[in-house]
Amino acid sequence: MVPILECVPNFSVGRDMQVLEAIADHFRGKQGVKLLDYTADADHNRSVITAVGQPEALRDALVSAVGEAVKRIDLNCHTGQHPRIGAADVVPFIPIRGCTMAEADAIARQAAAEIARRYDLPCYLYERSATAAHRKNLADVRKGEFEGLPAKMQDPLWKPDFGPEHPHPTAGATVIGARAPLIAFNVNLNTSDVRIAKAIARRVRHSSGGYRSVKALGVLVEQGEVAQVTMNLTDYTDTAVYRAFEAVKMEAARYGVGVRNSELIGLIPMQAVADCAAYYLQMDSLNVDRILESGLEF
Repeated sequence: MVPILECVPNFSVGRDMQVLEAIADHFRGKQGVKLLDYTADADHNRSVITAVGQPEALRDALVSAVGEAVKRIDLNCHTGQHPRIGAADVVPFIPIRGCTMAEADAIARQAAAEIARRYDLPCYLYERSATAAHRKNLADVRKGEFEGLPAKMQDPLWKPDFGPEHPHPTAGATVIGARAPLIAFNVNLNTSDVRIAKAIARRVRHSSGGYRSVKALGVLVEQGEVAQVTMNLTDYTDTAVYRAFEAVKMEAARYGVGVRNSELIGLIPMQAVADCAAYYLQMDSLNVDRILESGLEF
């Protein structure tokens, strides 16, 4: 069995499709690599690329894509709703088939070392690759964002794992590591009052006493007309997508607000979709094996 890794790099560009296409090109037409999806969000000014491949080939494609981002993105001119510390902001590697989390970690470390060497870009290791407990959580690594990096990196606790001990002048720093599958899921409310979205986010995210493996923020999107609860479900077996969605609906109701729609950023595991279908259809026997397309591989 050929080992397959997934890589889901997040780049700080969502309004210039030429830049995004140039970055995505590094995953196209490469032996051992397949570009599955890429999405751009103008409000967040951020893009998410999803690619899979053989570990070494995927690593090399990622390293060259980061170089494209370093060349083309200047964070001194960047604004958006999403927090960021780098042009290539965060790069997770996820084991998919025939490889372990330890092997994903090894590839992440190799990529970080090469990115730091080639582009003079500081790199932090996070999640399963973290070298210290205070670096495991992405939000902690990214706290202060690009603008706060110069002061943050003077603290010995925030010396990068690879690369120079100062930010890249335009590309900041990059966070890299191995992790479990993550679902990026946003819920848009039928209000423009961002205070409501922020209050809901506080109640559903784990760090504020909410649901396990849920990270959430309240932001404004669509030119300030829509309040959004933007979530990362870092382990959908802890908190299913339907449970996070229903929690947001329940909290919104106390403010007399409803849900306008929801959106998925990047891709989602089939099991997570089956879990949602089983919940809403009240079908206890539904699982991935009952889905037609899951049995089409010969």
